[in-house]
Amino acid sequence: MPGKLPEVVLKKGEEARIVAGHPWVFEGAIAKVEAGLQDGAAVFVKDHRGRFLGTGLYNSKSKIIVRVLSHEREEIDEAFFERKIKAALAVRHRYMPGAMCYRVVNSEGDFLSGLIVDKYGDVLVVQFTSLGMDQRREMILNVLKRLFSPRAIVERSDVTARKFENLPERAGVLYGQLFGPLVVEINNIKFEVDLITGHKTGLYLDQQLNYLEVARYASGANVLDCFSFVGGFALHCAKAGAASVLMVEQREEAANAAMQNAKLNGVENVCSVAVANVFDWLRDRTSTDAHSTVLPGFDLIILDPPSFTRTRERVINALRGYKEIHIRALKLLKPGGILATFCCSHHVDRQMFLDAILAAAYDTRCILRRVAMLSQAPDHPVIPMIPETEYLKGFIFELAR
Repeated sequence: MPGKLPEVVLKKGEEARIVAGHPWVFEGAIAKVEAGLQDGAAVFVKDHRGRFLGTGLYNSKSKIIVRVLSHEREEIDEAFFERKIKAALAVRHRYMPGAMCYRVVNSEGDFLSGLIVDKYGDVLVVQFTSLGMDQRREMILNVLKRLFSPRAIVERSDVTARKFENLPERAGVLYGQLFGPLVVEINNIKFEVDLITGHKTGLYLDQQLNYLEVARYASGANVLDCFSFVGGFALHCAKAGAASVLMVEQREEAANAAMQNAKLNGVENVCSVAVANVFDWLRDRTSTDAHSTVLPGFDLIILDPPSFTRTRERVINALRGYKEIHIRALKLLKPGGILATFCCSHHVDRQMFLDAILAAAYDTRCILRRVAMLSQAPDHPVIPMIPETEYLKGFIFELAR
């Protein structure tokens, strides 16, 4: 047990969220802070009666003044991080045995707010998004070296979230050596990833179980994969026996990487890519005059767009976007075909997303049969009392004949 730490006292009625398990303490919830408290310091959080609630890290310059890391009186030292990271690793081993690439630590989902660690084979990628974690990165790196003996550790703290903590963006190799792209395997499919300068930390690891689920419907199918990025869904469908896979991706760099990955897996003859804005591409193929109709040509359509909104204020616009792409996609889907669709916008919940899909089905006079509901993989844990941990939601529908 640590000695006495500085205290942050909450206003009356503000303790319920913390007791329930949410780790964030905002400025408006605070009644008193000890004088002279340094940013990044470990603190005890107490309620208005002085009852202990948790141990966290303080930053006066952030909207999140305290990030609670434990509901015990604990020293936030190297031994603490080793216990927490081992616990997170046990979850991955339990629910994703045999995976070579996965998220080791997912911030709030593993009760380590402000820290992300991804594993790509024998290379780790770390991201520090809070001041408290950034100040303790040497402790964290020491733990990661002991637990994983990695060939290299890459930092990808080049994210806008750091500006809200008054931190500069930072990226580079922190340990070991890594030159050029790395070839890794997800579900026995090879992907070439650039962990140093590529998108985010490399790949969308949260979809890796969904890749397998969607690919179940690909055998013999003509597949359209919209927002394909580097080919996650497309390659799984091709390896599952798709007759053809057409990817649509706006960024030429990602489109080229997708075709390179197709070659790595020997499915380049099945795959093709269109470099285009997906909205424009869909619109061009579904806009008709009064004397013509759209001929549906796909047995399986996948919609996996990036987030359409990162703020509550733009949710209405996001819902319009989701409805639009579903209207266009349904016009291209054959009767009896499969639509796999995803939303990663945290502020658009599952019911909002479903309503947008059903509105599109109504406008196109389609009836959908729900086959499955999907979420993020277990290496991105969902803590129900922390709604921010649940962001990815998906559905698989069959277009009823």
